[in-house]
Amino acid sequence: MQIGFIGLGIMGMPMAKHLIDAGHSLVVWSKTRAKASALGQRVAQTPADLARQCDLIFLIVSDTAGVEETALGAGGLIEGVRKDAIVCDCTTISPDASRGFAKRFAALGAHWMDMPVTGSKAGAEKGTLTFMCGGDKAIFDKVRPYLDPMGKNIYYVGGSGMGLHAKLTQNLVLALTFEGVCEGLVLAAKAGVPTKLMFDIIQNSAAKISILDYKAASIYSGKWDTNFSLRWMHKDIGLMLESGNALGVPLPALAVVHQLFGASIARGHADDDYASVITLLEDWAGVKVRTE
Repeated sequence: MQIGFIGLGIMGMPMAKHLIDAGHSLVVWSKTRAKASALGQRVAQTPADLARQCDLIFLIVSDTAGVEETALGAGGLIEGVRKDAIVCDCTTISPDASRGFAKRFAALGAHWMDMPVTGSKAGAEKGTLTFMCGGDKAIFDKVRPYLDPMGKNIYYVGGSGMGLHAKLTQNLVLALTFEGVCEGLVLAAKAGVPTKLMFDIIQNSAAKISILDYKAASIYSGKWDTNFSLRWMHKDIGLMLESGNALGVPLPALAVVHQLFGASIARGHADDDYASVITLLEDWAGVKVRTE
């Protein structure tokens, strides 16, 4: 199948490169044309132009509104999509909105799959992303081999929107866990426990969590180079709360974390890695979780 790829940001660019390295030729589109041209592949003029040329399209952009613009807006995919074409949306968006996109494309004989990913920048660069896939099982089976260059763990979750429900749940646990890490490290620092010692104690106890390994360097140094921005984590938490409301599931702790992360955005950390949320607690407590 001729592959198209839309969205060449922190995640999309390395994902597209892995497909190229695996021997696939791509048709690409990005709002930043220089990014598309840098890949040395065929560059489409619009998403519709890309859709006219492709049988399998990967899409990873910003949010629900970004997907809607790319898929349904002027010059969008829907204007050029082929019958039997498959669109794999790797963006984390509203499950209900994704089901709506699936219906619109199904009316034209095309297939829409929700395939959100997790693994952040490092996973995209290493080709070790986790895919959580929703949609028709037969279409998933057809697409499955094309995911191998980009991902290590690939899960079929169920029908339309189910991949997104799984992704939101995973990020819910991640957000709550990291808030716990921040509160615990700030408490320990205020009491005078050395940060690296506290880190070792946590990681050699029942409280061990992998996210502390990934974020330790940022926490130690106070440098917030972006692997997964606070802006997008906050966006995802909002989607979790919307989903909980729609399903009648109360998420009280998550609602508090949403406000705390929002406060950190208001302090200027929107485009920093979400590990930067620890600075809010540091300032409130009057202590820095840092090492010499």
